[in-house]
Amino acid sequence: MFEQVFKNIDDIFHKDAGCSSELDYTEQSSWMLFLKYLDDLEFTKSQEAEMMMETYQFIIDEPYRWSAWAAPKDAEGKFDHNNALTGDDLMDFVDGELFPYLKSFKQRADNANTIEYKIGEIFSEIKNKIQSGYSLRDALEKVDQLRFRSQDEKHELSHLYEAKIKNMGNAGRNGGEYYTPRPLIRAMIDVMQPKIGETIYDGAAGSAGFLCEAFDYLRQGGREKKPLSTNDLDILQTRTFYAKEKKSLAYVIAIMNMILHGIEAPNVLHTNTLSENLMDIQPSNQHDIILANPPFGGKERKEVQENFPIQTGETAFLFLQHFIKMLKPGGRAAVVIKNTFLSNTDNAAIKLRKELLENCNLHTILDCPGGTFIGAGVKTVVLFFTKGEPTLNTWFYELNVGRNMGKTNPLNDNDLADFVLLQKDFESSNKSWSLAISDIDQTTYDLSLKNPNIEEAAPLREPKAIIEDIIALDKESEAILAKIQELL
Repeated sequence: MFEQVFKNIDDIFHKDAGCSSELDYTEQSSWMLFLKYLDDLEFTKSQEAEMMMETYQFIIDEPYRWSAWAAPKDAEGKFDHNNALTGDDLMDFVDGELFPYLKSFKQRADNANTIEYKIGEIFSEIKNKIQSGYSLRDALEKVDQLRFRSQDEKHELSHLYEAKIKNMGNAGRNGGEYYTPRPLIRAMIDVMQPKIGETIYDGAAGSAGFLCEAFDYLRQGGREKKPLSTNDLDILQTRTFYAKEKKSLAYVIAIMNMILHGIEAPNVLHTNTLSENLMDIQPSNQHDIILANPPFGGKERKEVQENFPIQTGETAFLFLQHFIKMLKPGGRAAVVIKNTFLSNTDNAAIKLRKELLENCNLHTILDCPGGTFIGAGVKTVVLFFTKGEPTLNTWFYELNVGRNMGKTNPLNDNDLADFVLLQKDFESSNKSWSLAISDIDQTTYDLSLKNPNIEEAAPLREPKAIIEDIIALDKESEAILAKIQELL
């Protein structure tokens, strides 16, 4: 129903000089979608209040509401072209009045978990990049065709927005930064089996894919498909999902993605997660479940590294320490990390593996094939662990999908079905095996993946031995030919 509208909006951005990539298209459509969503939300709430003979207190003042400046309507409910700002007038209003007004909400909000604070934070970080007021008018009219008033409409919009995030992730070298394949996320959630009442945290939220998928899983009643009570739904909305994100664009996309999935006021903080000293994390800050794909290969400054007992410039290693600290005792985590973490010989990697094995039960390692993350040229593993008990055995699963993966042939849910099934009882197969931690090298804690079910290839022979064999075979051939000639 709305797919063509999304394509038309991107076409408008493509022709404007201010937008140069999928990242810009997603960023610019995000702030418009957010304001259209807010207008529909306020309209619905005002209608509900009217039915209850109550007065609804609007969040946005009338001149700045979507229906006043972006899509004014005439008495018949049709678009009012006579009163719609366009060209330079529209640009002056958006840049000079609308954005400063919305930015001011941050100072007025009671706390960071309110929709008011999110409005202020988003418009403090995002800028209108569209250069033509006529392009902007066209885009606004297209966005106004989208509606957020029914669950089906929101569901379709969430899928279309996910597709935009995926395209943005595929646009270049930042692939894994914005988009973790949803089948992989769903498999991680299937193993974690979150329940209503447990808190779920992602300190490197990106586009909030983990939290959105976990919300869908729980809203549908989890593994048992259990119907939710009104109280369950309230807990799911307000006291379940928590996230932090450093980058401005990712923060805005995370907010919009969670809203489209049905979380009205997402608990996402715009902050550098790693700037928090581990010693300052209190039990009240800890969570039951962590689902995350922290950035790979980043480098943090020395003052940030000093927040951690194991100091390293590798961003992912700092995040892993943060996640362990942020888990409650008995809490569960599933974290994507580069596969080199299992075998790196630097002191930080060895210490971190030791810490993980001694203070957590690293019960499962999923080895992902190359191409899992489109646009990110690294191989990854997923670490599944429980805090508060040492690791005795680790179950490995080597994911082999039997094909080369890419944009047109990505990872799918069927690829991971065998992993999810076997992981329940840590079953052995030709792709899975268990390793006793007492059998590994206790000085390096090397966890390199070596599938014992696959025969090792014969070692390469020395060139000298190969030449000697060739000479011997040649002599045998000469002798055979000589005998044949005698017979003739």
